[in-house]
Amino acid sequence: MSIADNKKAFHDYFIEDRYEAGIVLEGWEVKAIRESRVQIKEAYVVVRGDELFLFGAHISALATASAFTHPDAVRTRKLLLHRAEMDKLIGKVERSGFTLVPLNLHFKGGRIKCEIGLAKGKKQHDKRATEKERDGKREVAAAMKTNVR
Repeated sequence: MSIADNKKAFHDYFIEDRYEAGIVLEGWEVKAIRESRVQIKEAYVVVRGDELFLFGAHISALATASAFTHPDAVRTRKLLLHRAEMDKLIGKVERSGFTLVPLNLHFKGGRIKCEIGLAKGKKQHDKRATEKERDGKREVAAAMKTNVR
């Protein structure tokens, strides 16, 4: 079940490969995510040393958050992957000009997972071509729908 999707990532990047990563979260963050108070539109994944971190994911604190915690909505969150996957991703990012973007947050077995994509940036003409292709498909579907009736 998807919690939050990053539709902007599909508009700005060609997604080459996808990986599922765990996220290190605090208790109040989990409660807020369960209430769908999360936004990953401006988020991105950064390599620090030999680890991956999620930057820019905005998780709004609930009004019922404890007075003893100090919620930081856009703090850096560590991503959890197998070492072999991490090494492969770090190598591609550093050598091949790829970037890592979060694609969605979802539940899996009671845990919150982040799907990250290994991506290459689109140029402006690529974005226009994608949009033109999508509009063409939409027009064909609309024409077929009116012909069925």
